[in-house]
Formats: sequence, C-alpha cells, structure tokens
Amino acid sequence: MDQQVDTAAPGAHVARRVLRVVLQVLFYGAVVVAGWLVWPTSLGGCTTLTVVSGHSMEPTYYTGDLVVSRCATPQVGDVVVYEPEGYGGARVIHRLVGGDGTHGWQVQGDNNSWLDPFSPTDADVVGVARLHVPRVGLLGRAVMSPLVWGSLIVIAIGLLVWPRGDDDDDETPDAPEAGRAPDVTDGVAGPVVDTPVSASPSSTSSS
Repeated sequence: MDQQVDTAAPGAHVARRVLRVVLQVLFYGAVVVAGWLVWPTSLGGCTTLTVVSGHSMEPTYYTGDLVVSRCATPQVGDVVVYEPEGYGGARVIHRLVGGDGTHGWQVQGDNNSWLDPFSPTDADVVGVARLHVPRVGLLGRAVMSPLVWGSLIVIAIGLLVWPRGDDDDDETPDAPEAGRAPDVTDGVAGPVVDTPVSASPSSTSSS
C-alpha cells in the first residue's frame, strides 16, 4: 500500500504557526485590557461597581441600578462614591454640591432636601460615576466579586501553562527505507496472539 506523504509547502506551516501566535497575543491582550478597565478597587484596581439601594438619588438612579465609577479627581457636580469614616467600609453614592477635596466636600442626594452629615475628602472618595446601567445590580455584584475574579485568574493561568501539542499535525511521517519490509506490527493496536483453530465446530453457551 502506498504511503501518503504530506506535500504541503513549508511556507504554509510557517503561516499557520504565525497565525496561531497572533491570535494568542490578541486574545491575551484583550484579557489584559478588559481586566484593567473593570479591575475592582477591592483588589487594588480603579473601578467600582455600585448597586443603588434606596430613593435618595431618584430620578437619576433607582434601586437596583448599576453605577460604574472610576478613579478621578472629583469636582462639584460630580456623582461620587465615598466611604464615610467610621462606618466599617459602608459606601454612599451622592452628588458633590460644594466644598473641596482638602477640607471636605458637601454631599447631597438628588432626591434629598438636606446635606449628608459627612464631609468626605478626596481620600474618602472611591470613584466618580462614569456609567449607569439600569436594573442590572445583581450582575454587577457577581462581576466585582473577588471569588469570581480569583476564579478567572486561575483559569487564565491554567490556559497559559496547559501543555499543547504544537505542530503535531505539521510533522511529515518518515517514508520507509527502500528495500525494507514494513514491521508486522504496523497499524496493530496491541500485541498479536496466535489462537489455535479447532478442527471441529464448537457451541458457545452463556449462563
């Protein structure tokens, strides 16, 4: 039987390898950019996702809305997320209506007729609101969960270190040497066992 030999040009193999490398670079580059954009402040990043609760920011925001805020220098008129000192990391999302970042901001909910009892400085401001997505608060909580991000990091590391059989399909099998007979085990999955053949027919029974 004639043995088939891969006649593809060497340049085609090189092109496939280059394409594979380019796709990997683009994929991991996209992962890095996405990570930089949504990396949460709880893990040292610059993005905070806040799920609105209450009515103090209506009609700007409603309960269950998701607000994405980013690190920035706050100014009067900005909606900010801040952590009032002494409240165990609780966060408030309200608008700056006066003051400054050094001596303390005056903050107020859009639906409130009174100022907040806190005067946060720039050090207390977690981020300035940049994006508002209505009614997706539960999804936002899942995205910013440290458990979710930890799982994504583990998966990414696994993809990087997982062994791959590169170029297995690109290798051309060696042609048999001229004048040499093929091995009798070529194409046999296991050892060959000689089985004696009975001269007379036998019956097989199962119990």
